Amino acid sequence: MINKDSNINKIVGKKIKLERIKRDLSQEQLADLSNISKNFVGAIERGESSPTIETLAKIANAFEISLPELIDVSKVEI
Repeated sequence: MINKDSNINKIVGKKIKLERIKRDLSQEQLADLSNISKNFVGAIERGESSPTIETLAKIANAFEISLPELIDVSKVEI
C-alpha cells in the first residue's frame, strides 16, 4: 500500500509541476497564489508530501482550473 500511495503522490506532484511550468509560474508564485508555503509546493511536486483535498483545491484555484482537471493524471507518466 505504501508504494501505491507514494506513486500517487509522485504522479500528482508531477502534474502540479507541469501545470505550474505551463503557466510560467515559479514555486514561490504558486505558493503565494495558493496561500501555502513555497517549501510545501516543492515537497508536493517532488512527491514527498500528500496534500489534502483542500490544498489541492487551493492549487487548482491558483491555476484557474477545476479540481477534477488538476487531479486527472491519466496522461502523466513518471
